[in-house]
Amino acid sequence: MDDKRKPRILISGGGTGGHIFPAVAIANALRRRCGAEILFVGAEDRMEMEKVPAAGYPIKGLPVAGFDRKNLLRNFAVVLKLRKSMAMARRIVRDFRPDIAIGVGGYASGPTLKAAQKAGIPTLLQEQNSYAGVTNKLLAKKAGRICVAYGGMERFFPADRIVKTGNPVRAALLEPRPQEEARLSFGLKPDRPTLLVVGGSLGARTLNESMENGLGKLVAAGIQVIWQTGRHFGDRAVKAAQGREGVTATEFITDMAAAYAAADLVVSRAGAGSISELELLGKPCILVPSPNVAEDHQTKNARALSDAGAALLVSDAEAREKLIQTVLDTFSDKPAIRAMAEKIKSLALPGSDDRIVDEALALINAKP
Repeated sequence: MDDKRKPRILISGGGTGGHIFPAVAIANALRRRCGAEILFVGAEDRMEMEKVPAAGYPIKGLPVAGFDRKNLLRNFAVVLKLRKSMAMARRIVRDFRPDIAIGVGGYASGPTLKAAQKAGIPTLLQEQNSYAGVTNKLLAKKAGRICVAYGGMERFFPADRIVKTGNPVRAALLEPRPQEEARLSFGLKPDRPTLLVVGGSLGARTLNESMENGLGKLVAAGIQVIWQTGRHFGDRAVKAAQGREGVTATEFITDMAAAYAAADLVVSRAGAGSISELELLGKPCILVPSPNVAEDHQTKNARALSDAGAALLVSDAEAREKLIQTVLDTFSDKPAIRAMAEKIKSLALPGSDDRIVDEALALINAKP
């Protein structure tokens, strides 16, 4: 590549925050490091079409959708959308002329990176989970580099192309925040043990119903609660929290850095992005994996931590019965909380965005 020309980078994928936040973090690092010209490609009806422009980047949408495993007849339309998406992806690659295409997983990354590979453009995959997604497994044979966050990924990918970089996270989360100040910002007392419960923007029914039923026990034990309910449980949570001192229930937390800083213990789903945040912040956690994800990859993510003594694992099926008691038992064992914090922090891979950019630039510079 001509040293005077800014590299042109195509980044594709999305569908969930777990794909979008790392993609934006990589883009930010590329822009900071080499002033790259960046174009995103997403699925036209998914959240990246809103989040990526909000982060300051252009994006093109493909009509691609996932296969319906329960209603096979619907897949005729899915195949038509895939064919149209492949044609659109070829045009995007031809018109934008990228120096590299980076895929972060999600529906759109399949057609986009396939088109790039057919055009002879180097590709880099970023796999967030401990169990590789179908799209990345299909693209791996022709990928120049595969950036991962867990060990043992040679089960899915060619071993000579794997680089362990970790998952990039939102930079704002890593800014130091005093715990007392963070608690006061949620209307809580600065000196009381505090639990953070977070289940994603849509919420997690199991977590929410477990909290609704067990809130009284937590308050009676002197535990303060920051409870992020998601969009569909807000009214019920507000009602459950009414009259209970030290409980903040909200549909969405805008300042997650403060929420993490306030918490002594976190209850969370086990998405790769959430786990990377918890590792980098050294937060003891109880993980309740979502059962509604491909290949049950959240359970595999959570088990990688629980087997290492870095987190506690409560299955979704057992959460209504066991979650609150597990929280109470954990708070009563301060040495265990400290040990968990040290262990999860030791698993963190800081600077993941720059590590991935290093690999991308190496691929670009290796082009003849």
